Amino acid sequence: MTETVVYNVPAIHCAHCGMSIREEVSEVDGVEEVDVDIDTKVVTIRGRELSDERLRAAIQEAGYEAA
Repeated sequence: MTETVVYNVPAIHCAHCGMSIREEVSEVDGVEEVDVDIDTKVVTIRGRELSDERLRAAIQEAGYEAA
């Protein structure tokens, strides 16, 4: 079953920010799709058996913090 996880990431300011987050999060096991909305500063992740801890760590690895 596919699940959706949504994070607010207030430090997103540009397309480069979004690309960095998308690249890191896409590498997490189970992730099927990553959408980064720069205007609303929201990251939406879809996949199977998603780990909150691993997703937050990937966002942090990209240089950002999920609120």
